[in-house]
Amino acid sequence: MSDYKIRPIGWVRSPLKERHEAPHQGRRAGVEAELIIEEVVLQGLEGIQTGDKLFVLCWLHMADRKTLRVHPKGNPAIPKRGVFATRSPDRPNPIGLCLVDVLAVEGPVLKVRGLDAVDGTPIVDLKPYICSLDT
Repeated sequence: MSDYKIRPIGWVRSPLKERHEAPHQGRRAGVEAELIIEEVVLQGLEGIQTGDKLFVLCWLHMADRKTLRVHPKGNPAIPKRGVFATRSPDRPNPIGLCLVDVLAVEGPVLKVRGLDAVDGTPIVDLKPYICSLDT
C-alpha cells in the first residue's frame, strides 16, 4: 500500500475542546465554530458566501485508527457494525465529513454552524453542497 500525504488547508476553532463534547451529528446540534484557512490557499475561498452550505472534510486526529466495529451512536444496546456502515470517528482513515452553514466570510475565517469537530482539528478540504447533486 502506498502512503499519501495530506496537508491541512486550515484548522477548526471551536468551543468543543474535548472529543467527548462533540455531538454525534453536528448539523443537529447547531454548534457554531470557525474555520481558519491557511494563507497559501486563501484564493480557494473565492465564491464562498454567507448563506452557502459546505461539506467540511477534517482529519479526526483523536480517532482510534485500529477500530473496525462499533456500536452505532456509542449505544451498547445497538449491535456492533463495521465502521464503514456508521459515522463513527474511529476508522482506519479518520476523515470527518460535516455539512455546515456559512454564517460569515471574514478573510481567512469562515464562521459556520453545524460542525462537530473539536478545536484544533485539521481541515483537509471544503466542497460546496449542491442541492441538485447532493440530495
